[in-house]
Amino acid sequence: MINWLRVTVCMIALITATLVLAPIQIVLLWLDVSPRRRLPRLWHRIACRLVGIRVHVHGKPDSQRPLMLVSNHASWKDILVLGSIADVAFVAKSDVKAWPVFGLLARLQKTIFIDREQKRTTGNQVNEIGKRLADGEIVVLFPEGTTSDGNRLLEIKTSLFGAAAAAVPLSPTGAVHVQPVAIAYTGIHGMPMGRYHRPIAAWPGDIPLAPHLLGILYEGAVDVDVIFGEQITYMADSNRKVVSRQVEKSIRSMLSLKLRGR
Repeated sequence: MINWLRVTVCMIALITATLVLAPIQIVLLWLDVSPRRRLPRLWHRIACRLVGIRVHVHGKPDSQRPLMLVSNHASWKDILVLGSIADVAFVAKSDVKAWPVFGLLARLQKTIFIDREQKRTTGNQVNEIGKRLADGEIVVLFPEGTTSDGNRLLEIKTSLFGAAAAAVPLSPTGAVHVQPVAIAYTGIHGMPMGRYHRPIAAWPGDIPLAPHLLGILYEGAVDVDVIFGEQITYMADSNRKVVSRQVEKSIRSMLSLKLRGR
């Protein structure tokens, strides 16, 4: 009974925060001023606090620009987690646009939507990511293309690393900085979260969103570690596949160590 009361209070508080901040963000987007990048971080921090996600940060986003963060992807909660740490723009599948509530929130954060099925528009989408990078925005890429069970890194798709190449000619320094990031869900109610319990935090995608969200709210105490790796400089002569393998190796290593409690 107490847990369900908490769920109700959290939902009301989150809806209230959204109704207060959303109109402000709409105006900031219309004016296209820099606070539009910062306001979503406040919302993400509020959401993490209300949902019960405790974020532990190791390292920090690289200070050099343009900067692309490349992360593993275990759950919709990854958006809240990374969004609470830095002023970032996400790359998401185009069908997220149509999701109830989440689609609206994604548009308010000026998410870059891509349609992997429409090969004819891939170049334009990659160029959009490149332009946003060159404009100084930190763009987050989830190169697995889908969510995992939180226990491993899926195969990385190299195609969207072309966005880094697209940003190189627009960069004042002729380089784009690609930084690997590992997101590891490591605890629940202050206790270590093993492989058996990690599905509580992870959202592989075949589970309906609403029950999963309610389950997280019901638990109310999930610990997540975010590890920032060493940036890799992407130049005009860099090989996309080589860079993607370096990123994959770094994320896999950081994720594995943190899941083993190191």
